Formats: sequence, structure tokens, C-alpha cells
Amino acid sequence: MNFNEYQAWAKTTDVFNDKENLKINDPEYITKVLGLAGEAGEVTEKFKKVIRDKNGVITDADRDEIVKELGDVLWYVATLSRYLGVKFEDVAKKNVDKLSARLASNKLHGAGDNR
Repeated sequence: MNFNEYQAWAKTTDVFNDKENLKINDPEYITKVLGLAGEAGEVTEKFKKVIRDKNGVITDADRDEIVKELGDVLWYVATLSRYLGVKFEDVAKKNVDKLSARLASNKLHGAGDNR
């Protein structure tokens, strides 16, 4: 499955999948942005608990739970991209281009969006 196929599949599980021309303050957008933040928080929470409770040792069960949460993050990113009218593959490509440019200019470290 490629990024665009995943994005199309994700649409089938979006309860708002038939909406067009959304505004940024529509509930569809708001629920997805909040959902993305929530799922990213769940990923960090899983890591925190491994550090706090297991001395940083990730078990197979921990890894499986983290992967599930990463999948939820993926779904929200694919869905928000669709709401923005952007192919998910283009999001990935833009990220590859950005990070490749940073790597080429030796600017992977540092602060700011446009390094």
C-alpha cells in the first residue's frame, strides 16, 4: 500500500468523509487537529511509561502498543492532508525534500522551520 492508497482507505473510516470545501473552523477540521494532538500525546505517554516504569527497556508488547498509536497518528495526518486537498504522497515527498536540503546544507541540527 502506498501513501495515496492509505489516504483513500482512511477516508472510508472518517465519519465526515463526504464533506467538501471545509473551513478551518468546521468541526471536521477541529476534531482531526485535536485527534492528532491526542494521538501524538498517546505515543509520548507510552514512551514515558517505558522510561518511568521499565528503566527504558521496550518489550514486544510496548512496541506493539506504540505502533498502534503511531498508526492513529498516521490516520490523522492522512485525513488532515485530504481535508487540505493535498495527496498524502505529496506530504511525504515535501518532507523528504525539506530534510534532504537540510542534510545537504548540514543543518539537521538547530532551530527554526526554514533552516
